[in-house]
Amino acid sequence: MPYLPLRFLQRLAGVLALLVWTLPPVQAAAIRDLTSVQGVRVNQLVGYGLVVGLGGTGDQATQVPYTTQSLLSMFQRLGINLPPGVASNLQPKDVAAVMITANLPPFAQPGQQINITVSAVGNASSLAGGTLLMTPLKGADGQTYAVAQGNVVVSGFGAASGGNSTQVNFLTAGMIANGATVERAVASNFDQSGPLTLALNTPSFGTASRVAEAINQRFGAGTATAMNAGVIQVQAPLTAGDRTAFLGQVEALDVSPESPPAKVVIDARSGTVVLGQNVTLGACAVAHGNLSVTINTQYEVSQPNPLGAGQTAVVPKTDVKAKADKANLLMFKPGVTLEAVVRALNAVGAAPNDLIAILQAMKAAGALHAQLDVI
Repeated sequence: MPYLPLRFLQRLAGVLALLVWTLPPVQAAAIRDLTSVQGVRVNQLVGYGLVVGLGGTGDQATQVPYTTQSLLSMFQRLGINLPPGVASNLQPKDVAAVMITANLPPFAQPGQQINITVSAVGNASSLAGGTLLMTPLKGADGQTYAVAQGNVVVSGFGAASGGNSTQVNFLTAGMIANGATVERAVASNFDQSGPLTLALNTPSFGTASRVAEAINQRFGAGTATAMNAGVIQVQAPLTAGDRTAFLGQVEALDVSPESPPAKVVIDARSGTVVLGQNVTLGACAVAHGNLSVTINTQYEVSQPNPLGAGQTAVVPKTDVKAKADKANLLMFKPGVTLEAVVRALNAVGAAPNDLIAILQAMKAAGALHAQLDVI
């Protein structure tokens, strides 16, 4: 064996250490990214209100009568009583009826502010520059949990003149950052004594077992139990403060989730095809060609003899042509990976619709080793 200088061995050791250091780590995720705590959830809120100050882009009273009715009802609550003649002829153009939606985060307390989305429900052409008047936001139980008010911000813009118009994005929906103030907290069972339940975002028997194993290694055997593919039951302290600290430590643990199942997702409406990384094929041969039919109709004038008794008539002349493109035959060996499938289909110039038809035919033949979801 040849003698290697000590300096060379030290450099080699440094390079090896650098390579080990730069190797990609094992794909692991924190438990907080894989699970959610049962009972700790977002609650949806909804409300009906009015947006004012719209500079002529509001609802048309003749077609949307409920906007005027809502405005008159608000006037009455504010102590403004209009004469019957004025009220019946009221046709505001700067007011729009809107629906307000918001998500109330868990543990939200009175006084906190949340974002809201404002959407027109009438025929208003734009909500730009409008102000939402005070609107209560209610939950599914009919109780008021927040009150919304503020200036609406619309991300689009539009212009019209002389019968021509242009528009970018939508003008009938906008948002108000911190536009609602929480008035009531949602009751939670997190502070109650007893075990906590972690729900996996993607049910998996392997991932559930690994999560329970990681918790037991950190806090002792019997702390966590994988009840099924989607639920892990965790024994937690009884007091609220200890439960909060304990759950924070649990969610910070890293777990390597199980590889996702092989899946192919197809959106036939947009022609989108998404193939998972574990998709493989069995032995199969694929031939796909297009058949196009063209119908061309031309109208010709049939002129009778000057001495005859006939009449001039328009006679259609139809030409029908059918063309079948050459079918490309592709051979796939058993165990072919996703990369090879994509490369082969791109080589023959398969369009999205062609790819959808090919994948569905492969699945029907049993050659596609993946779950096929059509949305």
